[in-house]
Amino acid sequence: MSYIARLKTKYTEEVVPALMNEFKYKSSMQVPRLVKISLNQGIGTAITDKKQIDNGIDEMTMIAGQKAVATKSRKDISNFKLRKGMPVGVRVTLRGDRMYEFLDRLISVSIPRIRDFRGINDKGFDGKGNYTFGITEQIIFPEINIDKLSKISGMDITFVTTATNDTEALALLKQFGLPFKNQNKQQ
Repeated sequence: MSYIARLKTKYTEEVVPALMNEFKYKSSMQVPRLVKISLNQGIGTAITDKKQIDNGIDEMTMIAGQKAVATKSRKDISNFKLRKGMPVGVRVTLRGDRMYEFLDRLISVSIPRIRDFRGINDKGFDGKGNYTFGITEQIIFPEINIDKLSKISGMDITFVTTATNDTEALALLKQFGLPFKNQNKQQ
């Protein structure tokens, strides 16, 4: 028997029936699903120190479990001493089982390690069913060794879904277990 990610089976067995009841879909194919998770890290100090990009690629590869690539600048900006084609960040896109494994580790291990955590803000939706939130420190991931770290930096995590609007995407991500802030208590 081949390996199936835990959240993938949770999606088919729990999330699909719950969302079908909530939004009254006629078919299970109408239920929104997670397409990919993109991790992006901007490294501004890479202009002066080329080793920062290599460190960022190594860290992002450890976090994602997949080889990360450097992002390059698209244009020249003289005030920042930036030239077109210079590496300025690191990114990786996860799909399939690796995506579900990363989401599982993010929800169960990494997010609880955030200091003074009170929930993820639900303001990061783009209107088309995609959600982005930022992490201020990459040391929340257990794969990162704090002793070997040269610089603490953050990253953006984007969830791309097939949802047509933000309420469907929010319901999908809540069903997966992302801890959003409770809006009723704040008002």
